[in-house]
Amino acid sequence: MKPEKFMKALAYVSVAPLLALSVNAYTQDNSASGNVLDRYGGLDIERVGPTIDRDLAQKMFRRGNIYSNLQRYEEAIDEYRKAISADPNYVEAIRNLANTYYFLERYDEAKPLLARFIALQTDVTASLIAAVSTLAELERQSGNFAVSIEYDLRAIELDPLNDSQIHIMANTYNNAGDADKALQIYLAGIDVMPGNAFFDRNLGRILEQEGRLDEALLAYESAVAKDPESEFYAKLVDNLSRRLQR
Repeated sequence: MKPEKFMKALAYVSVAPLLALSVNAYTQDNSASGNVLDRYGGLDIERVGPTIDRDLAQKMFRRGNIYSNLQRYEEAIDEYRKAISADPNYVEAIRNLANTYYFLERYDEAKPLLARFIALQTDVTASLIAAVSTLAELERQSGNFAVSIEYDLRAIELDPLNDSQIHIMANTYNNAGDADKALQIYLAGIDVMPGNAFFDRNLGRILEQEGRLDEALLAYESAVAKDPESEFYAKLVDNLSRRLQR
């Protein structure tokens, strides 16, 4: 599935515009990443001098990794911050510091680092996709559903074969009280991945939630047709059929 195909199928859903996170726009220039970082503020890390000292940065980075492996996380944080201070574009140090804050559940400190890491990427990598997905989840946990959906959309564009991100985005809309958009997202997903039975199952779940039982039954039956060995899907059909016959 190509990214543009899903986005085209989703075009009739009135979602918030994508963040200006295009990989092609990512550079190591601060101005290019400003629109991402503005949401979280700049990094609270002072430079050690007017020039980049990569040798010092690498030394501090290695020390940070040693401390992290020893589970001495505060000392690891201090070394990673020193590395970034010596080289503000040291992506590995930025990533490891963000991961450390995330591990320690210091999410507000992780967010600007994740945003900075994203802004420095020039290629689509697993680390980039993970960073975008993590920001989406952190915003969702904070109740910032509109922002999280923007990141969900970006994650889907970066990794269109990751159907779990589509589920997450649909559930975000549903949990925010907008079942119609959740349904449209699943319909768009079915359009581009017609063999995905789990999309039909979740489409049926939301239709049943909304009292649209006949449509829900059709969705469950579609899931069974795509995955006839699933006892769970068959049970959904049986239970709803019995309910409709009462």
